[in-house]
Amino acid sequence: LLNINVGGKLFQIAYKVLAQYPITRLGKLALYTDPVKKLQLCDDYLVQKNEYFFDRDPSIFHYIFHFYRSGVLWVMDEMCPSNFVEEIEYWGIHLKYSQRCCRILFEEKRDELSEYLKIEKELEAELEPLESGAQFDGKFLGGFRKMVWNLIENPYSSVPAKIIAVMSSFFVLISIVGMTLSTVEEMKNKTGKMWMEQMEMICAIFFTSEYLMRLISSSSFKNFLRAAFNAIDLVAILPFYIQILFENLEDGDMQYHEELHKVENVSKLGKVLKLIKLMRIFRILKLARHSTGLRAFSFTMRQCYQQVCCLLLFIAMGVFTFSALIHSVEHDVPGTGFTSIPCAWWWAAVSLSTVGYGDTVPDTILGRMVAFVCISFGIILNGMPISILYNKFSDYYAKLKAHEMSQ
Repeated sequence: LLNINVGGKLFQIAYKVLAQYPITRLGKLALYTDPVKKLQLCDDYLVQKNEYFFDRDPSIFHYIFHFYRSGVLWVMDEMCPSNFVEEIEYWGIHLKYSQRCCRILFEEKRDELSEYLKIEKELEAELEPLESGAQFDGKFLGGFRKMVWNLIENPYSSVPAKIIAVMSSFFVLISIVGMTLSTVEEMKNKTGKMWMEQMEMICAIFFTSEYLMRLISSSSFKNFLRAAFNAIDLVAILPFYIQILFENLEDGDMQYHEELHKVENVSKLGKVLKLIKLMRIFRILKLARHSTGLRAFSFTMRQCYQQVCCLLLFIAMGVFTFSALIHSVEHDVPGTGFTSIPCAWWWAAVSLSTVGYGDTVPDTILGRMVAFVCISFGIILNGMPISILYNKFSDYYAKLKAHEMSQ
């Protein structure tokens, strides 16, 4: 018998049993005749008792011991997958020796643990700032840039930093309200336009100052341009300056071109100017910088992109299928709106989403049966991913909030 001491517990295994598995650690220990090679396989050797000592987990070695006696590696649910894989790799035993049912459950549990650890790492990276205080050490105006960075990026560093964070959210809301009121007919008079322009100018000045402070305090210009939030800040301030540029071009056309050409240019510039003004709606994305809920929603969409893409694929398949069916049974009805399959796409999309505007409806009994099947499929399709997405969103939100509080 080979005497093995694992973590203080003694095990005895026959040499002929270990020799059946020559590629394992204990199989090599039983087959080697060179004492030097044997000592390289164990942690220590007691000559008086002829014991080979291993400083490993004795609770997991019970399963290794059972494997040598029975030839089957048992896997228990309560064991940590990472620790168990590490132990069996040390002893040179492959997972293929376990039963297929146990192996499938174990691999699923290991994949779940790996996915959980991956998500935890990404969640921590979500809240981890792009810059750290140590990165400013030894750089030009490092102390000043660190102070500005804390003021802009770390609302919990001081009272002024909290005030700036609140002001940033306040100006975003003011800007969105101003853009909304500018479309109201009663606000399109001269006084209303003047107030809207002044409000827009104040907001643009604040956003520009905030962006420049972030640019100054950044320790790496390359990382600064890569950051998504900084790109959002740039999109928030560009419409104001592009609008000024186009208004100046419009004035130039009014002075130097003929009447017909001038009207065409003004019309073109007016359309472009409306599009530029519409870009101001992206300022609302700036709220995500200080909103845990918006960050959790964005993180959920990134983690569940496969499920979302699968849902969109099912919707597209449903739209094409039911639009073809409704066209085949309704195209002969006088005055029908289903004159072609592309014309039926809108009806299929509205029915699948269970909105049901009622602008286009089937008239025949067979068409109504197709509509019933389409609506039923839409209810099932919409109900499947909602619980999954909501559960993940609430889980990610709770974890982000916990990480935020711990920091």
